Amino acid sequence: MAYSNKPVVPQAKEALNQFKMESAKEVGVNLKNGYNGDLTAREAGSIGGNMVKKMIEAYEQNLR
Repeated sequence: MAYSNKPVVPQAKEALNQFKMESAKEVGVNLKNGYNGDLTAREAGSIGGNMVKKMIEAYEQNLR
């Protein structure tokens, strides 16, 4: 199975980018628009981890 980083809903791309920028700011990573290849794996992982944490929290709030 091939994986892709393309959003399932292309119209959500801007919202995902905004969410990523907010998450980076919250964890103290200086993320810029465009290429961010200078980030360490730890920095990139902290952004993604924060995003997942927030998505889980939002999902749990909707269950109540």
